[in-house]
Amino acid sequence: MSPQSSHHNTPRVFISGVAGFLGSHLADRFIEAGYEVVGCDNLIGGALDNVAPEVAFHQVDCNDLEALLGLLEGVDVVCHCAATAYEGLSVFSPHFVTRNIVTAATGMISASIARRVRRFVLLSSMARYGTGEVPFSEEMPPRPQDPYGIGKWSSELLLQNLAAIHGMEWVVAVPHNIIGPRQRYDDPYRNVASIFINQMLQGRQPYIYGDGEQRRCFSFVSDVVDPLFRMATEASCAGQVINVGPDDHFVTINELARKIAGLLNFDLRPHTTAQRPQEVYLATCSADKARRLLGYEPRVTLEEGLSTMIDWIRSRGTRPFRYNLPLEIVSEHTPPTWSARLLEERGDDPR
Repeated sequence: MSPQSSHHNTPRVFISGVAGFLGSHLADRFIEAGYEVVGCDNLIGGALDNVAPEVAFHQVDCNDLEALLGLLEGVDVVCHCAATAYEGLSVFSPHFVTRNIVTAATGMISASIARRVRRFVLLSSMARYGTGEVPFSEEMPPRPQDPYGIGKWSSELLLQNLAAIHGMEWVVAVPHNIIGPRQRYDDPYRNVASIFINQMLQGRQPYIYGDGEQRRCFSFVSDVVDPLFRMATEASCAGQVINVGPDDHFVTINELARKIAGLLNFDLRPHTTAQRPQEVYLATCSADKARRLLGYEPRVTLEEGLSTMIDWIRSRGTRPFRYNLPLEIVSEHTPPTWSARLLEERGDDPR
């Protein structure tokens, strides 16, 4: 479908979290397609150098409804990418995470409806599914296991409810375990591949939770961006929940560490620590619906994606891990990687 707008000649898209990893790549795709891109970010997880100069950028939090109402004037499509995507941390900082998932989503939804946005694309998460038979399909009833997943599922329900009442098109995208350049690699709470690469490039052994046999499928960012663009622009996607990510390359966290170590020629002897509470052990989604609706086909292998990330992190230089988020609940269940800040560099680090 060719982009059209009832407001002006150049179609205008608004991307929340536009300075973040996924949001910034999605902005590049819309710019390439001739859209006017407006976006906001509160810079909790984003970085200004991710934002293309063509983007009309505003440092605004999605909880600031008044500001959003001003920014969404004349916007045709909203892609709500902003999220504190901290699944494990949400068990220990539920207020911080929920405010930036559920309340932020309602801010975006409310402002979008008030400004008569035609279509709203919500970035959900595989965390909506929780535990169950893998691969997870879109028809499965969500059973989230942690506050982050509960928040994402709540946001979907709010969107569907309000969009139905007020006549706004909606699409829910369910990406999972995205990797690639621009992902924060100094974040101790998330992005396992980036954490491993940053540690190993510093000559430091990574920490693995539990037995490391948790299984995941990793998506390279370029393989996610095109399906998201189509969800925002194609008529057939309205009113759909669609998984986006490979379903044919299920790897354990141990295998992931070994692959990265192999690419770096690193002598891997990982530290182990307790399993994280509520962590879903097996998590992979069926991509059948994305294949059917979007012609989805991943092009970048895990090894190629990891090599690209290694080159990007090398070019920017390794960084110390920044423990910059609140831990609201510290108990015997809190991973010591967080409560004792084990990822901070110490003089006794094995080299």
